Amino acid sequence: MVQCLVPCEKACIFTVNHIKMKRSYQFLLATCLMLLAFSADAQVVYVTEWKSEADKIVYVSEYESEADVVVYRTEWRTDAQPKSGIWYFTEWRNDANLVIYFTEWRSEADLVIAYTEWKSDAMWRNK
Repeated sequence: MVQCLVPCEKACIFTVNHIKMKRSYQFLLATCLMLLAFSADAQVVYVTEWKSEADKIVYVSEYESEADVVVYRTEWRTDAQPKSGIWYFTEWRNDANLVIYFTEWRSEADLVIAYTEWKSDAMWRNK
């Protein structure tokens, strides 16, 4: 414990300010952790060249009615939402929480997707 050699009034102000600052840091830390938790689930996608590395093997359909996921490809990582169909494609495997491999054969796919131009049309239907 630190002894303060200032009058009691100043010591009380110092203690109150110290407690307020500590609570502010705790609040800031909690807020940052919550934001990280939400962004950890976002659909940040990495495309691999190797089928064995992929979490999902994906076939791209021309028709939204055939798709398990209607995907809107966003340019901004912060737009990506978990299980919403809004995907952000990254160049780095470590940043991704979904690693996919594109196949030419529908029978080989775990997931069928169709791209949309409209963010509001994006959705995760089945899987």
